[in-house]
Amino acid sequence: MANHDRDDRPKASDGPFQILAKQVAGLKVQDQHDTSQDAVEDELKVVDIIESLCMQCHEDGETRLLLTKIPYFREVILMSFSCDHCGFSNTEVKSAGEIQERGAKYSLDVRDLDDMQRQIIKSDTSVFRLEDLDIEMPPGHSQLTNVEGILLEILKDLESGQRKREKDEPELWAKINAIVQRLLKMTLEQKFPFTITLDDPSGNSWIEPSPEDRNHKYHKTEYPRTAAQNAALGLSDEPSTTSGMGNTSHEQSATSSNGIIAHVVPQLPSEAEGSTDLEDVDILAGHNYSIPTQCPGCTKEAHVNLQLVNIPYFKEVVVSAVMCLHCNYRSSDVKTGGEIPRLGKKIYLHVKQPIDLSRDILKSETCCVKIEEVGVEVQPGTMGGRFTTVEGLLAQIRDDLRSNVFDIDDDAGAGGDSMPDETRQAWNRFFEILDKAIRGEMEFTILLEDPLANSYVQSLMAPEPDPQLREEDYARTTEEEDDLGISDMRTRMGEDGEYEPEKFEQGGDGDGEVEVEEKGADDGGEVERAKAAELVKEAAEVEVEEEEEEEEEELWSDS
Repeated sequence: MANHDRDDRPKASDGPFQILAKQVAGLKVQDQHDTSQDAVEDELKVVDIIESLCMQCHEDGETRLLLTKIPYFREVILMSFSCDHCGFSNTEVKSAGEIQERGAKYSLDVRDLDDMQRQIIKSDTSVFRLEDLDIEMPPGHSQLTNVEGILLEILKDLESGQRKREKDEPELWAKINAIVQRLLKMTLEQKFPFTITLDDPSGNSWIEPSPEDRNHKYHKTEYPRTAAQNAALGLSDEPSTTSGMGNTSHEQSATSSNGIIAHVVPQLPSEAEGSTDLEDVDILAGHNYSIPTQCPGCTKEAHVNLQLVNIPYFKEVVVSAVMCLHCNYRSSDVKTGGEIPRLGKKIYLHVKQPIDLSRDILKSETCCVKIEEVGVEVQPGTMGGRFTTVEGLLAQIRDDLRSNVFDIDDDAGAGGDSMPDETRQAWNRFFEILDKAIRGEMEFTILLEDPLANSYVQSLMAPEPDPQLREEDYARTTEEEDDLGISDMRTRMGEDGEYEPEKFEQGGDGDGEVEVEEKGADDGGEVERAKAAELVKEAAEVEVEEEEEEEEEELWSDS
């Protein structure tokens, strides 16, 4: 990390994190309300000073440690080293908590000056990427900084050695210089927007959120770690040490390009190892099944409990729950079965009265939840699959957000000393509106947008139409199909022995079937979306004709 000269005294313009940094460095910080000497001494008592070896001159230096709480995040340890002999100094930040049960990936679209000041916690196990320039900062030293600070650090690393490259390797210098110029425009706030991501298997990294985030600007995706990631974090010396697992794959998940998690249900050991195979087992609705697996928290043996549930007027779903008796890790998920539907689906539910909050709702892991009146937008992969009620879904969203914004026991919503008053008030207003929606004191509309059509909202008037519930089919975009991996699917063996795209059949009016060929690698999907839109239109026309025929039959029967 680059060396920084310490100021002689704190400035009035210093923010909360600058004050914390100077406090770690040993500078006296006066409280705005209490300027007594006792208050200053009490404030500085939390700083621990340890004599340590300087790696530059091998003389004795000092390391200062401060335990503090980061708003929206958790407790961290700020560390500062300084050597009076050679002048070397360095700062780092370490997580004060344990390794989280799941890894976390953050994504932020930087669109304005305020986004450049968002705080970033980068642990020593995380990977930071500047997606627009395809620049990656690999795992290394941890740091507490902001978007602007981390861009300046990347810029400094790229510029080092450029003078020598210009003489010795002019071609390499030209390529790096082009990247430097683009990065310089980003740091000078002349090139918006651009996208940054932060991926940490330990779950201890973080990008600051904002109550104003809308339209896919900010993403947080949690994912289960692989056996290799657990081994790298020191959670398991051998990736395949779980007893009783047989040939079970320890790759318990598959992550697509946008971070959506697709869990893989483990199988029982084969008959060759003296156990029962699931091939001859009938999975019956309403029955519980237990399968051994590896705990994602402690990597020891755990169990996945499965149950097949038939949702009326929808489809069969598998409800799964992981329970570990060693570390008390617990998680649940919902998976839908069947083939991938041809079209995506949007479900609109207008909540008018408290009884609507008791409707059953199935939110799949690929579903996006939007509530315009409340200002809620939950991106796919954020909460996983949920089978609950409308009230339960809103309560889960509130609890997850509150635990990230405030402390777990912060019922008053103080948010810590370093949270700005404007941000605290904005979050409190947001949670007040969300609480009103949970209590049924306001009307609002929930939109479930699922490109795989695996989400569901209970109709209170089934099989009759529900005036408060509306469903709409739509053709998936090319980006959605790429993110879900549909564009790359090759499920039919061709004559040349290679897998190729398969033709899908879409039912029409019942008198025939329409064949639509899956888009190839180079057609862009325009023809497919046009055909899909035409199919939706034809299906709607057929439905209208059937309704008119039913009305005519009723008139004839009445007469």
